[in-house]
Amino acid sequence: MKLTAITVSPATRRLGFAGLLPAAACLALMLAGGEAWRWTALAIGYLYAVLIFSFLGGVWWGLAVLFADAPRWTPLAAVMPSLIGLASFAPWLFGYPWPRPSLILVGLLLLVSPLIDRAIVGAAPGGDAWIILRVQLSTGLGVLSLLIALL
Repeated sequence: MKLTAITVSPATRRLGFAGLLPAAACLALMLAGGEAWRWTALAIGYLYAVLIFSFLGGVWWGLAVLFADAPRWTPLAAVMPSLIGLASFAPWLFGYPWPRPSLILVGLLLLVSPLIDRAIVGAAPGGDAWIILRVQLSTGLGVLSLLIALL
């Protein structure tokens, strides 16, 4: 069975916005916690951003399976967040500056990630509500991630 419409429930919206709380807490910890908490907040902020970015890849995979008109490149796009997340961890393993540069990369990718959603859902019924939510959440997490990285 192929899905032909997307529904964004109030619970989906609430839980989606609640998903911004961990990054907001990391930013607050960086601002108020002093030097003792800076590294921890930065590392947790990076980890959370990468986990959510990888989660988006799973969402894209699921949407591609459900929407018959999804672009043929969608499965490739769907696996990229996990691979990028893994690669963005590598500098730390080799002693290079981390996680700031990696978090900047992931923050920027989060900001543009709704473009993939738009390509997948196209003009499907309910697609506009999905895209609006995705833009709001990705902008929120992308901006929070960039702020954490740049402080």
